[in-house]
Amino acid sequence: MAALGLEDPVERLSGVGPRVREKLQKLGLTTIRDVVYHLPSRYQDRTRITPLRTVYPRMEVVVEGVVIASQIQFGRRRSLLVKVEDDTGSIALRFFHFSREQQLRLANGRRVRCFGEARRGPQQLEMVHPECQVVDDYQPQSLESALTPVYPATDGLHQAMLRKLTSQALEVLRMNREDSAELDALIETAVAQSGRLPPLHEALRLVHRPPPDMPLDPLFNGTHPAQIRLSIEELLAHQISLRKLRQATRKRSAPVLRGGEEMHQTLLAALGFTLTGAQQRVVAEVAQDLGKGLPMLRLLQGDVGAGKTAVAALCASLALANGYQVALMAPTELLAEQHGRNFTRWFASCGVEVVSLTGRATPAVRRRLHAQVAEATPRIIIGTHALFQEDVRFGRLGLVIMDEQHRFGVDQRLALLEKGAQGNLRPHQLIMTATPIPRTLAMTAYADLDVSILDELPPNRTPVATKVLAETRREDIVARISTACASGRQAYWVCPLIDESEVLDSQAATDTAEQLMAALPHLRIGLIHGRLKEQEKSAVMQAFMQHTLDLLVATTVIEVGVDVPNASLMIIENAERLGLAQLHQLRGRVGRGEAQSICILLYKAPLGDTARARLQTMRETNDGFIIAERDLALRGPGEVLGTRQTGAASFRIADLSRDRDLLPAVRALADRILREQPALGDRLIRRWLAQKLDYAKV
Repeated sequence: MAALGLEDPVERLSGVGPRVREKLQKLGLTTIRDVVYHLPSRYQDRTRITPLRTVYPRMEVVVEGVVIASQIQFGRRRSLLVKVEDDTGSIALRFFHFSREQQLRLANGRRVRCFGEARRGPQQLEMVHPECQVVDDYQPQSLESALTPVYPATDGLHQAMLRKLTSQALEVLRMNREDSAELDALIETAVAQSGRLPPLHEALRLVHRPPPDMPLDPLFNGTHPAQIRLSIEELLAHQISLRKLRQATRKRSAPVLRGGEEMHQTLLAALGFTLTGAQQRVVAEVAQDLGKGLPMLRLLQGDVGAGKTAVAALCASLALANGYQVALMAPTELLAEQHGRNFTRWFASCGVEVVSLTGRATPAVRRRLHAQVAEATPRIIIGTHALFQEDVRFGRLGLVIMDEQHRFGVDQRLALLEKGAQGNLRPHQLIMTATPIPRTLAMTAYADLDVSILDELPPNRTPVATKVLAETRREDIVARISTACASGRQAYWVCPLIDESEVLDSQAATDTAEQLMAALPHLRIGLIHGRLKEQEKSAVMQAFMQHTLDLLVATTVIEVGVDVPNASLMIIENAERLGLAQLHQLRGRVGRGEAQSICILLYKAPLGDTARARLQTMRETNDGFIIAERDLALRGPGEVLGTRQTGAASFRIADLSRDRDLLPAVRALADRILREQPALGDRLIRRWLAQKLDYAKV
């Protein structure tokens, strides 16, 4: 072991052959150092048996008791239900997949020890598919002597293997201890902590292998000094990497875009409405950036319906007036088509052509469109991921606009930036999101971007009234749809799934559409979901927009960007299964006209604590920024930002919600290190972000 170093390839560890190496690479683990910094995501306490009376939902515990009932239950899903009790209470064990041997092993009178997560069941607390062993009274099974770390894993790479590899990697770390005294001193000075923070090597060992006498609550909450020490360092690495990314981008040049007053005024007239004060402020902020000759990197946040698209159009007019192209990238074909219609209508009076470059164009049409895009003529090019295709060449790209940033990663937007490169010139970039991001998160995850906020809704927007109802009220809701559509309004009915699922007890969109057609034969009802071909989706959406459909049954494919002002009623089925951001986006599809709109959140009982909190939040507020803060507290930063936020959301130990009090000191320390000790910053990036450096090569 002494001969090994932290930079050695992971296959030098015992037990790593070609198959395991391939699995480790999927996790970004190619060196022994990577394994050292592959930290547990949580811990299991298998050191003690928990009395059943003290178990509550979401606890992961070891329990022990005697089987008092065991039977096969039939229903939508066949399951083996085993009831276990001890001196204090009882719990049910449920197995959807089981063998005859397992059934016999869990027979009445057997004493069993189980480990699993407790959940609310129909009658009592349950564990679904727990780990179980029959306990021999004559040879008692011993419990674990320490907490069990649980690591981020992938298919075919089990926890036992990861624990074995991290044990070896920690021994290599012990033999090749990195000198962290310099950074330890900086962190101690910058971050005032009540207790001493351990040095790096000690913090790593404590987090990987917590000793039996370590206090459990701080460890489970992520507030142990060892975890704080590592969180600070990881946050530092991310801050420094994003600042370096910004510095590298600022070393480039960008087109100087000024003037354009005539096109600006023509476009304002074509919009047909007066800009809000917030829209005017943001347009001015962007115009100032575009005139500097440095690549603009600006994030535009705006709540649902705040008018981001109009701001994007006015910013685009400045690039077009200076003879440059504008590329607008949307995450879905539906949204790209809607942008295409709006921009074509708005820019018609300006004499600007709008080119739609989507994935479904025929080869002949695609070749013609690519030829147009390659010309230096000022145009607006709108598309989805098709804009990334290798054979797309921009003639004179001056501005890139990305809609719904959380659907794309840092690496994707930088790739599009590079496609528009002309020598040392890079196009400007405006990144828009209708998913408000808490200020804490934005300042950390988007440290390479300036931020503009549209915090004002147009004056004709009436807040949507939100009601939370049990699914047993379905007949009342069907009657309400009938009344709304009879008065000339339109409605959405959203279902989480397309077809029936045995795993999720959700109402499928296809079944719901059939039921509503039977209950409301006088209404024109359409169905849209992700499995339809793009042409079919577009036809259904067009029919709804043109009011040849009264009711649209849909999956969450309509979450983003769909704009039908006449729709004033939204029903969301199984709302308890959706996150706050998604519920807020879906609710934003109504309330776009002057009529009072209503959003009904249908839920299936019983509700868990998190689902109850989400639905309560939706009922209390329409403010996307308040919702975003609560979403961050409930789900964590990875979910709020989106899993594809390379370099932003995939923290190994830091938590932007939990660690928000550390962020001001971390940002200040990142600036100091970049200014005074850039080599230390580079070491931190290699230590924590070795697998994510590609996106920084601007």
